Amino acid sequence: MIVGVLRVRLAIFGALSLKDKRRVVKSIKDRVGNRHNVSISEVDDLDHRQAATLGVAMVSNEARFVESALARIVDELRTHPEASLVEHEIEIW
Repeated sequence: MIVGVLRVRLAIFGALSLKDKRRVVKSIKDRVGNRHNVSISEVDDLDHRQAATLGVAMVSNEARFVESALARIVDELRTHPEASLVEHEIEIW
């Protein structure tokens, strides 16, 4: 069993309130979760209105598949219109 974990930090410059941030984060979580069949959750920066840290987890039997799927998610987040990717980290076990 191979487990892949992706941690991404996003800047949400257009968020003027936590409600604005939650709308953007929910949109990202719904879209990424449905498209890539992964578990995704906001794991840090919960009280910062212009920052969000998301954790993404995926399980498979092939490390290459997990790594490429998580890399595709990073590429997708780089082009998101309402959030800017600040940093990311991928771990495979």
